[in-house]
Amino acid sequence: MPKNKIAKFEEIDRYSHVVQPSFREVFNKKHSLYGKWHSDFFGNKNPLVLELGCGKGEYTVGLAERYPGNNYLGVDIKGARIWKGARQVYQQSLKNVGFLRTRIELLNAFFSHEEVSAIWLPFPDPQSKKPKKRLTSPRFLNMYKEFLKKGGLLHLKTDSSELYYFTLNVIKFNNLELIISSADLYNSDIEESSPYIKTFYEEQFLSGGKKIHYLKFKIPEDITVEWPPEDLINNRSCIDSGNC
Repeated sequence: MPKNKIAKFEEIDRYSHVVQPSFREVFNKKHSLYGKWHSDFFGNKNPLVLELGCGKGEYTVGLAERYPGNNYLGVDIKGARIWKGARQVYQQSLKNVGFLRTRIELLNAFFSHEEVSAIWLPFPDPQSKKPKKRLTSPRFLNMYKEFLKKGGLLHLKTDSSELYYFTLNVIKFNNLELIISSADLYNSDIEESSPYIKTFYEEQFLSGGKKIHYLKFKIPEDITVEWPPEDLINNRSCIDSGNC
């Protein structure tokens, strides 16, 4: 392992705002912070918002700076990525930000029923060849529903048209509550500021002429999200015609 990566791991080990459980700690059992993020980690009752696949934590930190009345937790499996955001939080003495190093598949071991108010998915891997691994697939949406508050929000930002239309088809097919849909965020009339936080890679996408897509939606409490028929999964014409 490169020395700089070892140094980063050693540094984040010292940060109290970074939680790094071993696989054994959460495999088939609940983590010690399960249901206790407000009381034992943040020390307040402010809404808890997750960024999944947070990478360097740019969105997590950006949201925390704009909305100090919320608690933000960035989740990623890569410690060397989390290091940058964790260090920034330490240097700026931000009290409403933390990081959790774990696999997204294990989130049910960390969060109890209605513990989370919102989830952000900025630029997740579109998983072009493995749609079941998409973070907006029914598998993951049903998992999020287990710990999202009633009326909890999900936000997707992506440069991938494939992922955008896939997610839109899942929303339409399952009658989820679609609040905002934009195939071109920076040429839209969306007034709220949170979707416009730019990550390093987003800046690159924009400079390369790519459009940024954005979705904001809810999963009704009484719905189990199901897979659309195969012919609808990536069918853009279905969305355009409104016949999903």
